[in-house]
Amino acid sequence: MAVTVDDVRAVARLARLSFSAPEEERLVGELNRILAYMARLAELDTENVEPTASVVPLAHRLRDDEPVLFPDAASLVDGAPRHEEGYFRVPRILD
Repeated sequence: MAVTVDDVRAVARLARLSFSAPEEERLVGELNRILAYMARLAELDTENVEPTASVVPLAHRLRDDEPVLFPDAASLVDGAPRHEEGYFRVPRILD
């Protein structure tokens, strides 16, 4: 499956982007090269390769996440244009 100028234009329209004709042609070439490379990768035998999230072992562990009260949270809320009972008051967006 090759990317065409029409594909680039359709995605650009969805993303609300505009490209000149030379940019569209450049993107077609770049995207087709990416797809060709992905097809080459798909040919690799990965049957005995374990999934991993990192290629290097993680030796340093970060601290555990623990909730901490911000000492002056009230001043943050007080600075908001609208607040109520310690919370920001925002316009309703859902029914």
